[in-house]
Amino acid sequence: MPSRPRPVPATEAAFGRGARRLARPAAACALAAILGACAQTGDFGRPAAGAWNGLVAATGTRAADARDEPASAFPLTDDERTLRARAWRLLMPAQASDVLDDALANLTHARVLPASWHPGAVAAYHDGLVAEEARSPVSRYRRLAEDATADARLVAPFAALAARVNEADGLRLRSLPFARTLDDDAVREAAMRVAENRCLIARVRLELDARTAGYRYALEHLVVALPGPEAVGAERAVALLDARRALLDTLLPPEAAARCGLVAGADRGADFAPARAIVTKD
Repeated sequence: MPSRPRPVPATEAAFGRGARRLARPAAACALAAILGACAQTGDFGRPAAGAWNGLVAATGTRAADARDEPASAFPLTDDERTLRARAWRLLMPAQASDVLDDALANLTHARVLPASWHPGAVAAYHDGLVAEEARSPVSRYRRLAEDATADARLVAPFAALAARVNEADGLRLRSLPFARTLDDDAVREAAMRVAENRCLIARVRLELDARTAGYRYALEHLVVALPGPEAVGAERAVALLDARRALLDTLLPPEAAARCGLVAGADRGADFAPARAIVTKD
């Protein structure tokens, strides 16, 4: 009986592979156009459960595998499925966007397209916030505070669920050396699922960094253009999100984003990252 590779090196290779092969642009664009136009959405724009969106998810797994990203054919556990559902809100654009932007965001979340296809910008939230000239300064500050607070409330449940997934993955890896009936394919699929889960958590952490930077960028520009006492509440909301996002730092090592090929996304949050409070109250 042929010997199989050691599980731990397989996991490290899946989690840390650096090369990424992008799918052919023309084929990817055509696939994105078809799936984006026909995607079925449920409450709050989330992908609805059903055969079509199941096909989109399966297509995303195949596309990720073709790009040498971690992708497992194993069925999802209940916690893994819920983790992906909770990640959706934190990976979609925070600012109001058009149908095409939403479709691209959904396709990158489903991994039909790589994350780099929907890079965003630190000024995007601010630009969407001030696009409607009829809005008063008060409503803009209120919207900023509400968005940042809503995101902050989602972080702790996501972090707790991610910790449970990490614990289950640890059990999965520890059991591999003792499973005598597994073949090489099963070992590989297990390693890929662990890497897939870790990279999802790393991406959410990275997106929260970028989103916090976008809120802070918007707040600074609002304070300069439209100063008002409402800025204090918005500043507190952004600070709350900044504190909550630190909960994800304990789940993965700092180099996780680089191992998952997400380093380019990290640059978005670095565009604007002041270390001190924007608004002070006497």
